[in-house]
Amino acid sequence: MAVSFRDEAPQIIKEYLYYLQTIRGKSQKTVDEYYIDLRTFFRYVKLNRGLASADTEFDKIKIDDVNLELIKTITLNDAYEYMDYLMRQRNNQSASRARKCSSLKGYFNYLFTKKHLLDKNPIAELEVPKKKKSLPKYLTFEQSIELLNAIEGPYKERDYAIITLFLNCGLRVSEMAGLNFSDIRTDNTIRVVGKGNKERVIYLNSACISAINDYKKVRPVDGVKDKNALFISRNHQRMSVKTIQAMVYKYLEKIGLNAQGYSCHKLRHTAATLMYQHGGVDVRVLKEVLGHENLSTTEIYTHLSSEQMKNAADKNPLSNFTKKDTTNTKQ
Repeated sequence: MAVSFRDEAPQIIKEYLYYLQTIRGKSQKTVDEYYIDLRTFFRYVKLNRGLASADTEFDKIKIDDVNLELIKTITLNDAYEYMDYLMRQRNNQSASRARKCSSLKGYFNYLFTKKHLLDKNPIAELEVPKKKKSLPKYLTFEQSIELLNAIEGPYKERDYAIITLFLNCGLRVSEMAGLNFSDIRTDNTIRVVGKGNKERVIYLNSACISAINDYKKVRPVDGVKDKNALFISRNHQRMSVKTIQAMVYKYLEKIGLNAQGYSCHKLRHTAATLMYQHGGVDVRVLKEVLGHENLSTTEIYTHLSSEQMKNAADKNPLSNFTKKDTTNTKQ
């Protein structure tokens, strides 16, 4: 369900969200996520302090009356109790709690350092929960080929082009949905608008060029509501994120991977892993291709495959050493 902070946020939070959008250049989606996180925190504060009726559903608690007077009473202990509440009552995993923690720290830092409305930042020492480190899930090279070969039906050229771009360019699903026809350039590059409205240019390989050219031949023109959109739905509208996800799930199910936690984002992981492991792409180049802000985000793809680890073991100069047999040696 769409959330509009303009309708329900108190002024003291609205100002921060406008700052994120206009000064920091955050996307509308990111700003909305910040608002949802802050709304959850202040709902908790009101409930915990008896400022909301005990019989009111948590998700129905309004925060439009939150003001500076209430904010000035927030302590570091409140923040830690909130983190505990998120874990025990709302079953938030470490990654979700870490994001909510960062949202909270960003807001109070803004009130303290930018607006000078607080004498001190009460949650400056709040520690972000450690995220569980796990390797990204991805398709093998063979599974990627199987997925591409599974594409069929009346929209096969469109679906093939989308999945080819996912597997070769590592686009986010939101970036795929946002592609315009004019983003495909004559120099065989594609313009991508990523998080925070940051643009990047990705070079297209021959597989992508061929798939896009085949799709262009059948791409609807008449009756299309958004003539700028590259990928058009059966209703002649721009394909939405949900529509693209449903299409990908359909083909993943066809090759038996739907129940194994695969998704559009896993195709992005696949592209990155294939480029790094099979293509030998430098991690710094990979960072630019994927549109990551920090190199540390890209470094999750530098995990080693079992084959790479086996080869490393075999190349050890001691790998063929055999202990000298001394059982028959005379004393």
